[in-house]
Amino acid sequence: MYKKYKISVVIPCYNEEKAIPLTIKSIPKWVDEIMVVDNNSFDKTAPIARKLGATVIREKKQGYGAACQKGIKSAKGNIIITSDADCTYPLQEIGRMIDYLLKNNLDFVAGNRFPLKYKSAMPWPNRLGNLILTLTMNSLTLKPVEDSQTGMWVFRRSILKKIHPFSNKMSFSEEIKMEALLHPKIKYGEYHINYRDRIGNSKLRRMRDGIPNLLFLFKKRWQILWRRS
Repeated sequence: MYKKYKISVVIPCYNEEKAIPLTIKSIPKWVDEIMVVDNNSFDKTAPIARKLGATVIREKKQGYGAACQKGIKSAKGNIIITSDADCTYPLQEIGRMIDYLLKNNLDFVAGNRFPLKYKSAMPWPNRLGNLILTLTMNSLTLKPVEDSQTGMWVFRRSILKKIHPFSNKMSFSEEIKMEALLHPKIKYGEYHINYRDRIGNSKLRRMRDGIPNLLFLFKKRWQILWRRS
């Protein structure tokens, strides 16, 4: 428990046996539930996570979004935190993000990685792609967002009744933010975090993931407009 709230951390995983031990060990002891979603890993990610005390569930449908959705739906906390399993996000500091959410009466807080403290953590082509995607989201939503692609979020479980994300792919990250940003009863904010170099090989492919993410933003904005018309 943290300030009377039950806390769940959801970590989608695909072959992260090198990083998952440090990721789990960085999570504060007061967290009630660590939910590792094994997305068809063929290494030792799942048994290592289980040995370290995490609850491990499996999502057979391949994709970041599918794994996130499975973990979020399974989590029991009043406040849910998401993070990648590669040690890039400062899970040891989630108390500060929760405090920011509670102090400002927010419902969804995204971890803003910019300005980068460690430039090596994000190569310049990735930074450029992130900038293009973020500016596109800002234009479509008319909301000031600094990091549309971050994978670390803190949000109240109660918002799940108000939003309707569906993507099974990398675009889930921007989708859930757009859903929260545009909902009239969800208060959205950003909190600066220090993004670090990953452990292990990156799963991100710039062209394979970047272009579909860009196109998805337009599709999602149209869907929300149609749904609320």
